[in-house]
Amino acid sequence: MKSIFATFLLALLPLAACSSVQYGDPTEVETVNVDWGSTDLQQFSAKMVVSLSGDPDLNYMATAGKGDDKRIIVYMGAIRNETKEHIALDAVTDAIRTELMRTNKFRFVADQAGQTEIGDQVRHQNESARVNPEMAKKFGKQLGADVVVYGTLYSIEKKRDRSIESAGTKTEDTYYQFVMNCVNIETGEIIWSERDEIRKTQKTGLFG
Repeated sequence: MKSIFATFLLALLPLAACSSVQYGDPTEVETVNVDWGSTDLQQFSAKMVVSLSGDPDLNYMATAGKGDDKRIIVYMGAIRNETKEHIALDAVTDAIRTELMRTNKFRFVADQAGQTEIGDQVRHQNESARVNPEMAKKFGKQLGADVVVYGTLYSIEKKRDRSIESAGTKTEDTYYQFVMNCVNIETGEIIWSERDEIRKTQKTGLFG
């Protein structure tokens, strides 16, 4: 019996050592577990883009110094993570900004990371003595944003362990709520707000 079992394990070793990688459809619904995933990012960002671009109060803003182009100038702020997960929410703001730019309805100024890069480059051009002074860019000429867009991601997580009543099934449930706001920088007034919700449930059987 021991020799049969050993032969069986040896037969499985090549299979256990195998590994394969393949490309998949990035838009396919991802259901690996109840944690934050690519489908959640895509759903939330798509909802916000549709709502922002379709809001009639965000068609234009006639502030001083803009000239003939009255499109709203946006500063894309951060999304606060109020979940227990470590989530790179910059991916959400990047996705929203990218899609909004394609609508050609808004103008964008650099975010905090971009401002750091700009500052480093302006100082290099003016202080390194390596750049033609006539071509060196100066501080004080950036566009002033009209609004800032920011948000918060919340989650509620519930678990039910295996029991006789649940027939040995473990249940995990995660509810996500995503809220975004657009605020007039000069007045502090919230001129747009939107939210979206997702609930995901995972059931694991007795031998899962």
